[in-house]
Amino acid sequence: MRRLFLGLGTALLLAALGLTLYNFWDAHRADQAAQAAVEALRTAMEDAPADPAYPGEMPVMTIDGQDYIGVLAIPALELELPVMASWDYDKLRVSPCRYTGSYFTGDLVIAAHNYARHFSPIKWIAPETEIWFTAADGTVFHYRVRGSETLRPTQIEDMTVPDGWDLTLFTCNTGGQTRCAVR
Repeated sequence: MRRLFLGLGTALLLAALGLTLYNFWDAHRADQAAQAAVEALRTAMEDAPADPAYPGEMPVMTIDGQDYIGVLAIPALELELPVMASWDYDKLRVSPCRYTGSYFTGDLVIAAHNYARHFSPIKWIAPETEIWFTAADGTVFHYRVRGSETLRPTQIEDMTVPDGWDLTLFTCNTGGQTRCAVR
């Protein structure tokens, strides 16, 4: 019986190590993909302006088959990330995504994974920190952090209903039991 428990314990430790290594690899891969997209977006913005699908819609640039609305920069955290035009779980594995809203209507919500080089650092962002969003057409929007809050995963409406916040960034906290929302 002792050998069985020892073998089971060893197997569980190896599985935990494997999962940890996979998570580090996945975060590194996501960082590399995001940085490549930022470089491609910056080059594309210089070469040709983005075209909105119709007037009043956010301009979009297509890079490697993915649609992006721009680049989010948080200099205090040394983050510069592309933002995809729409979200799904596979896209979040590459870069932050527009969850809902628009910078035109002042209710843009951007979601990202809790990767170390994506939105994990926003948990420690200080009030008054500057955030810049460069739209696909080159227009730069300036924001200042007013605060952050911790929300339950079921509080989707608190994240997406406009409440005077022109930009909301959110990610899961470690373990996924809560969400960090920066306004």
